[in-house]
Amino acid sequence: MIYSMTGYGKSVFELPNKTIRIEIRSLNSKSLDLNVRMPAMYRAKELELRKLIGARLKRGKVDFSLYVDYNKGETPARINTKVVQNYMHQLKTITKSEDSELLKMAVRMPDALSTDHDDIDAMEWDSVSNEISKTLDNIEHYRKDEGLALEQDFIQRIHNIKSLLDEVAAIDPERVEHVRKRLNKGITDLKENLDQNRFEQELIYYIEKLDITEEKIRLKNHLDYFESALNSTDSNGKKLGFIGQEMGREINTIGSKANYAPMQKMVVQMKDELEKIKEQLLNVL
Repeated sequence: MIYSMTGYGKSVFELPNKTIRIEIRSLNSKSLDLNVRMPAMYRAKELELRKLIGARLKRGKVDFSLYVDYNKGETPARINTKVVQNYMHQLKTITKSEDSELLKMAVRMPDALSTDHDDIDAMEWDSVSNEISKTLDNIEHYRKDEGLALEQDFIQRIHNIKSLLDEVAAIDPERVEHVRKRLNKGITDLKENLDQNRFEQELIYYIEKLDITEEKIRLKNHLDYFESALNSTDSNGKKLGFIGQEMGREINTIGSKANYAPMQKMVVQMKDELEKIKEQLLNVL
């Protein structure tokens, strides 16, 4: 089973004096790129939080946000009265503004306001931590659903490539005969004496260079391996990407050896299906 790196989870819950909202978003990325936004009072738990998110989500560009809305009458900010009074006293020496105007200026000065940074209560953090875990459950469920949709798309495109490969195998004898006739015509056009035995030897050598039997077998094996890897317990985007590269290598070789327009048309279709697979693999965990 595969999981997408795209996901979203949200949780809102109440504490005695505040409402906490947790949001986690993730997009595709080669590694874990975690951005954390939360109030200063929880910063002491950031390392613990990063370890938890990294262990659960593993890969992706992840944005974690924790917002706190205090109930009416509650606020973490406190006015530093002595600091503000000192600012107002200094301002009076340089301006004749009224006290109300001086106060507006003073509260904008550095250290006019302070925020309580006391260690958060253990029970409060347990509640927050539990909600973070639930939010991670939500985003993992989201990733699983997205992964199922990706899996169905991959299976369909793999089957399309297999069908095209069957068509390639079906017209291969026709391609060989086409090459034979083209070489015969080329020699006839030269109007030179033809040593039939020598011609057959050269023809065999030429056709062997254009033989795609091994490429067809290897491509079929890679397609089967890709399908089985989708359902394996260790399935991941990087592993599937490596298999996709091998499929591309065989398809390109078939195209370079084809020398026959109908077969090259099928190769182009296979390449198109494979490119769509590669695009979607960027989203697989």
